Amino acid sequence: MPLRTKEITKLYYKIGEVAEMFGVNTSLIRFYEKEFDIIKPHRNKKGNRLFTQNDVDHFHTIFHLIKEKGFTLEGAKAHLKKQKTTAPDAQEVIKTLQRVKRFLLEIKSDLSAE
Repeated sequence: MPLRTKEITKLYYKIGEVAEMFGVNTSLIRFYEKEFDIIKPHRNKKGNRLFTQNDVDHFHTIFHLIKEKGFTLEGAKAHLKKQKTTAPDAQEVIKTLQRVKRFLLEIKSDLSAE
């Protein structure tokens, strides 16, 4: 049985990597950065944006509200202000459930292989 290792995450993501995660253009990332004050990327000496995992999580929440739930920009802003504490908690629950699902599917494939 393979050794289970901790999921590797990067400390910083470039704007192109974040755009690729969500299948969008980098211009949308820059636009959301200007519109929503919860996305605050660091900048290196050259001025390139470096996003933390927290920024990516915030972007995921915004992307979910606008693209999947159909909120307007103003509606998403109002929802984030109203639900400041529950939105990140819901996001964590979703991530945990996805990890559990992957783990259970690995167990299922290991059992069916034997």
